[in-house]
Amino acid sequence: MKEIKITSKYKIFETREELSGENLMLLEKAEEARNKAYAPYSNFNVGAALLLGNGEIILGNNQENAAYPSGMCAERVAIWSAASRFPNEKILKIFISASSSTHQVDKPVSPCGACRQTIAEYEFKQDKNIEIFFTGETGIIVRANSLNDLLPLAFDNSLL
Repeated sequence: MKEIKITSKYKIFETREELSGENLMLLEKAEEARNKAYAPYSNFNVGAALLLGNGEIILGNNQENAAYPSGMCAERVAIWSAASRFPNEKILKIFISASSSTHQVDKPVSPCGACRQTIAEYEFKQDKNIEIFFTGETGIIVRANSLNDLLPLAFDNSLL
């Protein structure tokens, strides 16, 4: 038997003022998208902003449906919108911001499992890491260098 150790490395920004100008703008775009989410059932709004290699910024937000699980997460809305509009562009960064109308979200909200797998698919497809930033309404902002930091040993097409 062999044992392996998998580690992840994250960067923590204590305040939004620590972000670069570009990253602060992407966070603000994710917040804009979050504020337009359709979340009447969970009251949990999520927005995502993607930066593509061509400089385009693509937004997405969660869209709920009374017939669970027919809704869609912000991250997948943004990624699939980018892929349909700019199929050959690489996704460089994704910013995710979450809030609630019932309480203050003061902890970072990372992508769910389905969104992690979708981000993994696009990292594999483009053969390039996607920086992932995530936060709540307030509090720290977390940066992962790649989806591998959030989902080690991800399922990919080499296994098919």
